[in-house]
Amino acid sequence: MPDDERPVSLRARALAGERLIGALLRMPAEELVEMIAVSAFDFVLLDAEHGPADVVALRQHIAVAAVHGIPVLVRVGEGDAGMILRVLDQGAEGVLVPHLDDAAAAAAVVAASHYPPVGTRGFATYSRAGRFGLTDPAAHRDWHLSNTLVLGMIESPAGVAAADEIVRTPGLDGIMIGPADLAASSGPHDLPVAEATVRVNATVAAAGSLRMDIVGSPAAAAAAFADGADLVVYNLAASLMGHLRDLRSARD
Repeated sequence: MPDDERPVSLRARALAGERLIGALLRMPAEELVEMIAVSAFDFVLLDAEHGPADVVALRQHIAVAAVHGIPVLVRVGEGDAGMILRVLDQGAEGVLVPHLDDAAAAAAVVAASHYPPVGTRGFATYSRAGRFGLTDPAAHRDWHLSNTLVLGMIESPAGVAAADEIVRTPGLDGIMIGPADLAASSGPHDLPVAEATVRVNATVAAAGSLRMDIVGSPAAAAAAFADGADLVVYNLAASLMGHLRDLRSARD
């Protein structure tokens, strides 16, 4: 649909103070995209970092989500500006970029995610996001400059130490901590993960930035919202594996 007729974007809803809940999917999972949409989740986060980074499959998943009116974010690989452009051209409303260790990395993400004059993203309206050339170029540019959601991940002691400058990078909307990578990269002389998480979350709150938490249960999601998260995303693979183990336990 034309940009001026689109529903309120995920970014606008988050900045307006809505609590938003989504699910992290590793492809292929088109049917799960539909099930999540029918279940009235607010967004889908497609994983092109730890999942297969196939743009054709991503496009199929984004198109299925669009049929059901559910916005898509994509977690891209580290330092992959080309993938950022491609997933946004296919209609994703935003990106989640891993392993931000300093402000320079955060600024590079912003540049790759936004059209000029904010960034350096290549401009085209003949992509799926531009309705294959039917959208007005100025309206297309303006909508994306205002509504592309740009999130980064802090996943290392270096990122924790640089959290304030990362979070305050102009154009970076918010942060998600990657607890598994943070734990894996932390040594005996680094802050414990729990303490580092508290510190980063306080920095995010002080800057007025968005915070997204990854969770594994409704109780954890409720606790994250109560603690100040703006968005929560379920690790669906972990949730499904837990459910499958519970189902299998009937024979024990």
